Amino acid sequence: MTISAIIVAAGSGERLGDGLPKQYRPLAGRPVLAHAARRLATHPAIAEIRVVVGEGQDQLAEAALDGIAVGPLVRGGATRSDSVQAGLAAITGDAVLVHDAARPFCPHDVIDRLIAALELYEGAAPVLAVSDTLARSTGDLGEPVDRSGLVRVQTPQAARSAALRRAYGDWRGSEAPTDETTVLRAAGMRVAAIEGSADLDKITTPADFDRAERWLAGAMVPRTGMGFDVHAFGGEGPVMMGGIAIPHERGLSGHSDADVVLHSITDAILGAAGLGDIGHHFPPSDPQWKGAPSEIFLAHAAAIVRAEGAIIDAVDCTIIAEAPRIGPHRLAMRERIAHILGLEVGRVSVKATTTERLGFTGRGEGIAAQAVANIRMDYSA
Repeated sequence: MTISAIIVAAGSGERLGDGLPKQYRPLAGRPVLAHAARRLATHPAIAEIRVVVGEGQDQLAEAALDGIAVGPLVRGGATRSDSVQAGLAAITGDAVLVHDAARPFCPHDVIDRLIAALELYEGAAPVLAVSDTLARSTGDLGEPVDRSGLVRVQTPQAARSAALRRAYGDWRGSEAPTDETTVLRAAGMRVAAIEGSADLDKITTPADFDRAERWLAGAMVPRTGMGFDVHAFGGEGPVMMGGIAIPHERGLSGHSDADVVLHSITDAILGAAGLGDIGHHFPPSDPQWKGAPSEIFLAHAAAIVRAEGAIIDAVDCTIIAEAPRIGPHRLAMRERIAHILGLEVGRVSVKATTTERLGFTGRGEGIAAQAVANIRMDYSA
């Protein structure tokens, strides 16, 4: 079977009351939708992902999904079932996983169990047994309810694509269904109950966000990367450093704009995530990078490490040069780097030193820079 996935992200999130749908609210520095999409995108069995969004949400969704391998966005409908059917019309796989964007931490072993169940069933869903005492309540606590055999049904829910399309076509309920298992069972199809995960709990309230933040913080591993770059003086000024043009009688020589600050930070970020170096992603032999602004390289590094589930915590760069003077331009560089990386200025440090007239920088032949980047990687998938 070829496997497609649909992420339903068209909700308005009105219950949180801040005007921003919950799937686009930040969770450990990244939108909830980005976490949900990455978990599916990194599973080797999933061939395509389509994200269903609401009216006016395209820009939010595109920013959240930057660097994650998903197909073109799909326009959702008035209800969840309308959005799912729009997604079904857009996918090509023999089987489909339908997932809620508000469940950001789908474990890969749950996906494995869902796919395996489709060999024998038309559909499958992850479930967890109800462990708490249940009772009816109208304000006062009422009679207990027998919890024997009761389960909580989670997503993603899996189905053979043709079967789910047929089941939706046959739906005759008076209200829109809230999940795919309801639709499949109403059409007389068998649905497997596979072992779910507490990681799949849905984010609905501010307390859920707090819980998810704590969970994710414990699952992330800190990593540090180092970067170094040097360029010789050549040609007329100004000098490009930290994304800004600094007045100087000579510029720096290089294939791109020779921004030693951005180059060293780019290498530090890539190194922290184990993703190679700037030369691997932007080889100097490629003519398209001739004279290119180095902020392209830094923005690319940030995007791909975030697509790997990383959070960039801080960067620190030391410029090694006799001239030009860095002090008057330090804040402007910090602000520009912070803008490119999407960080607060306080998370970006730029310093300068000399080599006391020793070596090539001391002789005024060029400028060097070294950088350190601290990131956290999510290995919990």
